Amino acid sequence: MTRKETAAALAILKAAYPHSFKGMTKPDAEATLNLWSRQFADDDPTLVSAAIDRLIATRTAGYSPTVGEVKEQLAKLSSADAPDEAEAWAYVSMACRNGLYGAEEEFSKLPPAVQNAVGSPEQLRQWAMMDSGTVESVVASNFRKSYAARQTREKELAKLPQSVRNLINGVSEVMRLES
Repeated sequence: MTRKETAAALAILKAAYPHSFKGMTKPDAEATLNLWSRQFADDDPTLVSAAIDRLIATRTAGYSPTVGEVKEQLAKLSSADAPDEAEAWAYVSMACRNGLYGAEEEFSKLPPAVQNAVGSPEQLRQWAMMDSGTVESVVASNFRKSYAARQTREKELAKLPQSVRNLINGVSEVMRLES
């Protein structure tokens, strides 16, 4: 999103929430524009506009939404329809039924988010070799918890500006190399 597009988005918020911008000085307005420009630099202006429209239409608070609230709506609008943890486990459970001999094929059928959580076809094969009671209780519970945590982390990372994500990835890579 360009600075001009950000200014247009803020103008819409000002029209919808005039009290939030009442008495704002020129330096304050410039600081707000700089902040919002930086936070939404990597975002599609059409999606940001849709997120703002959705907030205006659904919020009952009488003050302007924060950057975080807009980012939250943006994440909801642009998120791939990844399954929740129960749906993800249902996919894995089905895949395990043929996982002993068809682990690669079953793994390839899983949605990408579920593949990331499982890790590899070999993991499916290992679960398929286990007692079904253990798989459906202990493994299922652990999978659901780790899948939910991973999805939460990915959603939070997606809200960050690309420059911050790059910084986090760089630090993570350095830590991996050092260990």
